Amino acid sequence: MSHNERAKVEADPNRVIVFDTTLRDGEQSPGCSMNLEEKLSVAIQLEAMGVDVIEAGFPIASTGDFEAVREVARTVKSATVAGLSRASRKDIDRAWEALQHAASPRIHTFISTSPLHMKFKLQMEPEDVVQAIADSVGHARNLCDNVEWSPEDATRTEPDFLCRVVETAIRAGAGTINIADTVGYTIPSEFADLIRMLCERVPNIDQAILSVHCHNDLGLAVANSLAAVHAGARQVECTVNGIGERAGNCAMEEVVMALRTRQDAMPYSTGVDTTQITKASRLVSGITGFSVQPNKAIVGANAFAHESGIHQDGMLKNAQTYEIMTPDSVGLTKSNLVMGKHSGRHAFKTKLKELGIELSDNQLMDAFGRFKDLADHKKDVYDEDILALVDDAVMRHNDRVQFVSLGVRCGSHGPQTAELELKVDGQPQRATAQGNGPVDALFTAIRSIVPHAATLQLYQVHAVTGGTDAQAQVTVRLEEDGKTVNGQGADYDTLVASARAYVNALNKLMVKRERTAPGEMERGGTSAPAAE
Repeated sequence: MSHNERAKVEADPNRVIVFDTTLRDGEQSPGCSMNLEEKLSVAIQLEAMGVDVIEAGFPIASTGDFEAVREVARTVKSATVAGLSRASRKDIDRAWEALQHAASPRIHTFISTSPLHMKFKLQMEPEDVVQAIADSVGHARNLCDNVEWSPEDATRTEPDFLCRVVETAIRAGAGTINIADTVGYTIPSEFADLIRMLCERVPNIDQAILSVHCHNDLGLAVANSLAAVHAGARQVECTVNGIGERAGNCAMEEVVMALRTRQDAMPYSTGVDTTQITKASRLVSGITGFSVQPNKAIVGANAFAHESGIHQDGMLKNAQTYEIMTPDSVGLTKSNLVMGKHSGRHAFKTKLKELGIELSDNQLMDAFGRFKDLADHKKDVYDEDILALVDDAVMRHNDRVQFVSLGVRCGSHGPQTAELELKVDGQPQRATAQGNGPVDALFTAIRSIVPHAATLQLYQVHAVTGGTDAQAQVTVRLEEDGKTVNGQGADYDTLVASARAYVNALNKLMVKRERTAPGEMERGGTSAPAAE
């Protein structure tokens, strides 16, 4: 087998391949939906930070997924681009159609192997599953030199059968075998034993890279992945911020920084530029509307914060007393460039560069306008403020529905009234509505301009920074016919931020409707496979 990842491992037996599935498994999170432009921006960031493999999506799932995988495959040059498929010729052919123009393509195919899944999900006998593996992997290998195969629910698969199917897949042409803990069931010692068993019992295991794909249902995805690496696995499948179905996936930033920080116990390396981690985290959070919890390892707001007097005293004497890694090592830098209402375009552009943000001329103009408006209302503009307004402004310019203006009358003497203007497909539309409070009035006005049946499942407000003049960041979650989307908006006015968030969610819902046209699969629904 002669593809990029195998060459890296052969050159350095301790090299760990980072396989990022943010665009596939991460996007299967309820509420997480990305349009094509957003997927491309994430893929470009993943490539820039040195991720080895980018799983761009599930081409058979919908026309939107197919187009996203195809465009990522055409755009990315230095990383391998993978597309997922079930064990059927139709799936595999569709994946190859999307991937064929990639500089380094990979078909990733899978089938369930646990007794529970084979009986109730597949309704297939074990012998039929073995034959399906040989046929599907062989077909994929005839199309593409780089094939990965996964036994879904591997950690609940009988050991003898798991060894047999892994051997079958390698014999059929799989160069990567990915052991999926689909339901987050295993524990580190048990998972390490399973990896060692495969290394010892599968006779042709040396012909493939052993990979792991761990879910976080018990909070053990990272621990299980690291245990597997120590036992012989050389690829880890993960996502930015650990996003994914249910409790999420193995967090890429945590695995990478654990390997970097604990070289004494785990002498393994990755090709990831860790100084890009914070930028990637903020990008994915801003696009998906999934805020990172403050105490999240590596990328949380409190990850490098020290409030305890004892801790602060130690930090002042020597940072290593309470920091096992530096903020700079993950790209978290504090700038001395103070921004305010007198700051010009050049200073703003310099600030964006310090924060690792690159914008086109049109995007810069839009973001700078928002910055000047914010600076007129806020004395000190912090890095967090700029990141929030850039996230809110840059990714919205192609939306079908765009916020224009809002006027609200509220207080203890009603009725609370919202006067709203939106652009719908470029055409101005206005509405006035009353409600049970200003937020209800605002959302009613939006529904009158853009009628829809979605229900509001979450409305959440938090301050981007401290102080009474802090910018508000609002998260809105909408649900319609089993489809769930998150939207975010930021503004110095909480109600304007609320309008931006709702409109953002509504645009994502429109994209999701288009991507799941009649006859196409909605991932997470009954007709879609519970991939890995």
